[in-house]
Amino acid sequence: MGINVGTKTILAECAGKFPTSLRRYQEAEKVFPSGVTHDSRYFKPFPIYISRCYDARKVDVDGNEFIDYWMGHGALLLGHNPLPIVQAVVEQMNRGTHYGACHELEILWGQWIQRLMPSAERVCFVSSGTEATMLSIRLARAFTGKNGLVRFEGHFHGWHDTVLFGYKPPYAIPSSAGLPPGIGKDVKWVPPNAIDAVKRAMAEDPDVGAVILEPAGGSSGAIPTRNGFLQELRDVCSAHGAILIFDEVITGFRLAPGGAQEYYGVKPDITALGKIVAGGLPGGAVVGRTDIMELMAFKDEPDADRYKRVIHPGTFNANPLSAAAGIAMLQIAATGKPQKRAAELTHRLIMGLNDILKSAHLGGCVYGDPAGFHLFLGQKDCDPEDSERILDVVEPSRLFNGMGPLNWPIRAALLLEGIDQYGGGRLSSAHTESDVDATVAAFERAIARVRGWGVL
Repeated sequence: MGINVGTKTILAECAGKFPTSLRRYQEAEKVFPSGVTHDSRYFKPFPIYISRCYDARKVDVDGNEFIDYWMGHGALLLGHNPLPIVQAVVEQMNRGTHYGACHELEILWGQWIQRLMPSAERVCFVSSGTEATMLSIRLARAFTGKNGLVRFEGHFHGWHDTVLFGYKPPYAIPSSAGLPPGIGKDVKWVPPNAIDAVKRAMAEDPDVGAVILEPAGGSSGAIPTRNGFLQELRDVCSAHGAILIFDEVITGFRLAPGGAQEYYGVKPDITALGKIVAGGLPGGAVVGRTDIMELMAFKDEPDADRYKRVIHPGTFNANPLSAAAGIAMLQIAATGKPQKRAAELTHRLIMGLNDILKSAHLGGCVYGDPAGFHLFLGQKDCDPEDSERILDVVEPSRLFNGMGPLNWPIRAALLLEGIDQYGGGRLSSAHTESDVDATVAAFERAIARVRGWGVL
């Protein structure tokens, strides 16, 4: 597992607290590459294994309980196992899990998305957020007849080939091996919030037909979007005839019932959705202007024109279980109550964690927005009431991995204190003030623990 002498104490403490997880990980290493089934679940000295969840809590295979800030990678606005969603899925289970056919729930699910999301003139279901951004880009290229794509450094849009350039620093190197040479030649990456760089990219290359971004900021908001930037970008795209794509896989239905586009008052041409849209089950969607989405429609055409439409296969598109969960989720999200509750608790947590950093005389800052919080170490000049402020004092590329090499020791210390986070996190409406206060207290103990390990 690559544990060196300097981390033996951490390994020993984790092995003592999570012995069954360690054994499961040793088994998993013989099954999966690095023993994990998702990159972000790879964790030193070893990941914990969860047996069950409820509300805002996880319980591992050793019976340890954690306050959870992963929230299903952002999919669980209502927390774990909310009764309305459980009931909807159980009821659907008795009717069938996979029809391989059209069904009434898919219509209702799509109608709820149209009701809430300002840009959703038409809806197309896919199986994940990655599929949603892939189809969004393909639609934009088909509609404009242009291949060029502008994206922002540090913004994450899934793991298909096109978007693996410009995501992680150094940005000129793709984030994965195995990409064909030249696959990124049509992708131009520019610094976040840099409207002049977008204008230059469009002026220099007339083949640019689309711009994609996470509207609340790159890497799930770790690199905040400056106030007014989205409207500037909307205006530039409209002036150049470029398609504006919002990647709302994270922010959709979380920042507001209508997502970031409602929250900021800026309407994109195409929106990629995932996570919350399927109520915690696998699922995603692409929504957008009718004239663009109609590129997927079947038409009576000569054979020579048959390949002019954008194809839309997908075994699990609009799966009835995901549809049932999604409908139940969106009905509750429409009220705005869970978003408001999560936002209030997020603010309380940010303020409390900053108080601990200050009292511990540790250079750092906790910042965020209603969608989540982020921990950055090494910078004292930070206003938790204004997440944009950190952009004035920190190079955006440094925000990509806010805790740097301290990420895993701090996460290990927090796990030992009963908190599961990843250098930040997201709250749900199932979290409570007591959860937040317990987290703040655990954070203080975790800092002391890390200092005791001699790595801080």
